[in-house]
Amino acid sequence: MQIRFWGVRGSLPAPPVPQQIKSKISAIIERITPDDIKDPTSKERFLSRLPPWLFGTVGGNTPCLEVRTHDALIIFDAGTGIRELGIALSKDTQKPSECHIFFSHLHWDHIQGLPFFGPAYNPSMELHLYSPHEELETALQHQMRPPSFPITMESMGAKKHFHHLTEPVILGNTTVSFKKMNHPGASYAYLVDDGLHRFLYATDTELSADDFQRTDENAAFFGGVDALVIDAQYTLGEAIEKYNWGHSAFSLAVDFASNWGIANLYLFHHDPTYDDKKLYNILQNARWYVERMAITGVQVHLATEGLTITL
Repeated sequence: MQIRFWGVRGSLPAPPVPQQIKSKISAIIERITPDDIKDPTSKERFLSRLPPWLFGTVGGNTPCLEVRTHDALIIFDAGTGIRELGIALSKDTQKPSECHIFFSHLHWDHIQGLPFFGPAYNPSMELHLYSPHEELETALQHQMRPPSFPITMESMGAKKHFHHLTEPVILGNTTVSFKKMNHPGASYAYLVDDGLHRFLYATDTELSADDFQRTDENAAFFGGVDALVIDAQYTLGEAIEKYNWGHSAFSLAVDFASNWGIANLYLFHHDPTYDDKKLYNILQNARWYVERMAITGVQVHLATEGLTITL
């Protein structure tokens, strides 16, 4: 199973602004010495030593993940990141003819990229769109009509099949199941099980005591997971201040992963007001929290655009 991040921001897109780029360039220049630029090898060595918040970016697109199993091409959410995914699929030598798109919920940051998903206009493409929300088709149609958008969903050339989820979806040897989470309007986590590995996508959730309870239902869904992508938009102070807003603190995400024995935790749904340096500080704080709380068996990672996980 392979997972790739195409959009990792929450709420709205947050592309780098000119001042942020200038600040990065300035900080890099301050670090350069004559020895760092004397030859190509020195330059590469210098760049490799730069902190990740300077050399590169976390990314500003709203949520979209690609999951590949032996049986299916699965997409979670259609934030603005799905546009770049569509471009990549058009260049894919295997030319997939079928996509399965699962929506966590219908807030705009999770559907707004679909009108710009190139494969949706390809008559040879077959799109399966899934959600436990009955109004999925209506919500997608409403954002694609005048005066908001010049092209209607009916004009998209791909064959479209809408599925109201009431039970797990079986795609060959891969099963995709879902669970309602704590978020205004209801957001759903998705579990992908290909028979070898289990991957859990849990965006837009405000973790509560119920999620830590060792019920049979929770154990079946949260247990035995190899990698977890979860909403960690806030610091603990922000989570308290914004109680009931439907998002979690990074420390709670760590506690949740530890509670369920999940080895790899990916902090996701980043706040659009945070720059790269702030996000890497949060990652550092999360790792510090693991160390100070003597938590074992949990590796904390930062979800960034282009990052690929192989299970």
